[in-house]
Amino acid sequence: MSGEERGPGGGEQLALVGRAAHRARPPRARPRTWRDAPLAEHLPVARVLVDKGLAHLDRLFDYAVPAAMDADARPGVRVRVRFGAGQRDGRREGGRLINGFVVERRADSDFPGVLAPLAQVLSPEPVLTPALLGLCRAVADRYAGSLADVVQLAVPPRMARAERAPSPPAPAPPPVPEPAGWARYPGAAGWFGALADGRAPRAVWTALPGPGWPRELARALAAALAAGRGAIAVLPDGRAAARVDAALTGLIGPGHHVLLTADAGPEARYRRWLAVNRGAVRCVVGTRAAMFAPVTGLGLVVLWDDGDTAHHDDNAPRPHARDVLVLRSAQEHTALLLGGHSHTAEAAQLVETGWARPLAADRATVRAVAPLVRTTGDGDESRDPAARTARLPSLAWGTLRDGLAHGPVLVQVPRRGYAPRLACDRCRAPARCARCHGPLAATGPAEALACAWCGTPEPARRCPECGATGLRAVVIGARRTAEELGRAFPAVPVRTSGRDHVLATVPDRPALVVSTPGAEPVPEGSGYAAALLLDGWALLGRQDLRAGEEALRLWMNAAALVRPRADGGTVVVLGEPGERPVQALVRWDPAGHALRELADRAALGFPPAARMAAVTGTPDAVAGLLATAELPPGAQVLGPVPLPVLPPGRPRRVGDPPPGEQWERVLVRVPTGGGHALAAALRTAQALRLARRDTPPARIVIDPRDIG
Repeated sequence: MSGEERGPGGGEQLALVGRAAHRARPPRARPRTWRDAPLAEHLPVARVLVDKGLAHLDRLFDYAVPAAMDADARPGVRVRVRFGAGQRDGRREGGRLINGFVVERRADSDFPGVLAPLAQVLSPEPVLTPALLGLCRAVADRYAGSLADVVQLAVPPRMARAERAPSPPAPAPPPVPEPAGWARYPGAAGWFGALADGRAPRAVWTALPGPGWPRELARALAAALAAGRGAIAVLPDGRAAARVDAALTGLIGPGHHVLLTADAGPEARYRRWLAVNRGAVRCVVGTRAAMFAPVTGLGLVVLWDDGDTAHHDDNAPRPHARDVLVLRSAQEHTALLLGGHSHTAEAAQLVETGWARPLAADRATVRAVAPLVRTTGDGDESRDPAARTARLPSLAWGTLRDGLAHGPVLVQVPRRGYAPRLACDRCRAPARCARCHGPLAATGPAEALACAWCGTPEPARRCPECGATGLRAVVIGARRTAEELGRAFPAVPVRTSGRDHVLATVPDRPALVVSTPGAEPVPEGSGYAAALLLDGWALLGRQDLRAGEEALRLWMNAAALVRPRADGGTVVVLGEPGERPVQALVRWDPAGHALRELADRAALGFPPAARMAAVTGTPDAVAGLLATAELPPGAQVLGPVPLPVLPPGRPRRVGDPPPGEQWERVLVRVPTGGGHALAAALRTAQALRLARRDTPPARIVIDPRDIG
């Protein structure tokens, strides 16, 4: 096995493939193996990427190709190899079997020792194409990750039965679709013309309010197929992907594309992925993993709602779908369409730098299709008698009553559950669990209190501060809101949509639809008659760099489902009218809000105006990594800052330290253009420390989302 070199003392040590010292030695014409098996006559060396996502093993290893595997051991196939072999008691041991991919076949090897043979070709199906390998390498370099980790995200697990089944023949390109809907955007004709001519136009699309965006997105995909080019559309969730799938099927018929979502199941999903990899299908609609789909002749990549957190992968190295598709657009010279009802600062930066063009309707068209947006703040509620005795001010009650006379009304509640936060009714002390000190929550009107962290019930709770037993709700959840509205409007059906049960659609008749953000069902008719966006403070008050951007995104996605103001559509947002996101919603100006966010972040030196890395771990791990790393010029080290120690029982999110363990975080910031050098420096330092078996490795996250 390449990577094992005998040291001066007779032991063995890991060595990089392709080092200058090895190249100085004349390569063997035929590699020797541990076994006396005949080798392949042509290109007897296979360069293999092993499935070990460790920074110090992020390289290729050489193996000998037995003659029996010559035909199947092609570049891109899955293989089994022995890894970690060594010498013990004078005998050679073979190591353990792990999976890998053949990347290249060669005539010789730079490794001076004895090569181990491939143990098994798992499948003759080439699944790691050169284009996909290049994309994975670029993603790993950008995020300071290992190539094996990215390949694991890009190539789905093997299903043997799916591989044995042939893929259907590729259909003929569909006819050019009519650009209905896109005529409302002045720059759309030029973008579609460049796409048809084989060029790579890039646009940030501000979609107009209304339920028609899946049809418009489907027409863009169909236009790429009609031009003989492949296309990928990445959506934030399965519901959105299903809407685009239905729209594209209705536009060009079945057989031209596949839907890649987790709902299909592992085998069906792998069968569809194979059809794409074999070139039988050239269009993919799917969720985050579809960003790596190996489409033949790719000409267009589309991302919808890039601010949705679902586009950010929690698995190492935590890539974002937007960045992956931008890399694909640059590497494969494809068109790009970044669409949504709102804008992120990253999308605004693409427009500001001239890398992409804005694709938006004029103000007159926006005003004609947008609903009327009204606001009410804390000052208005304090002067409103209805707001003092109920949760909603008079404006919201009136909007509810008037909207229910004409159709369904949407009520967006930021918190799920019944009453997720409680406090003492007398002294206002937060209600805490006696076991883990987590927050007590009410799951229903008759259910006993339970801890939101460890789940321990507390049926007889007494305030430790004043001894009172009464409680009041500090935060009202969606279930409690639905209960209150049901009592206020007893003749109207109340439907809820949230994480536990998400409604896809609601009929076009009077009903109250209470939903958490992102779970709003699509109305079957012309749209909701009205919408109430409750508790704006809960979204705007989060200690997060993206709090305002995220609040506006959630509000605009909900308000876009409401009828135009000419048809009586009204949206009421309960938030301070002077807040920037509230004003952007009233004016329906997501692009302007994103530009101001970008300017603020540039002044503060925050992403995307600067590149940043978060290094977290134990104090020794963080200090050791930074001491080893050769940071690029101009790098600023901010911190360290101790992270909160998690009590036992509290649920861990991705990136949280183990309960009871003290971790700290350091932010490393570099100017725009220095991100690649920063990622390379941190990745190299991580590899050196892992090879030396220093303290536990620190965790590296490039451009983290949770900068508070």
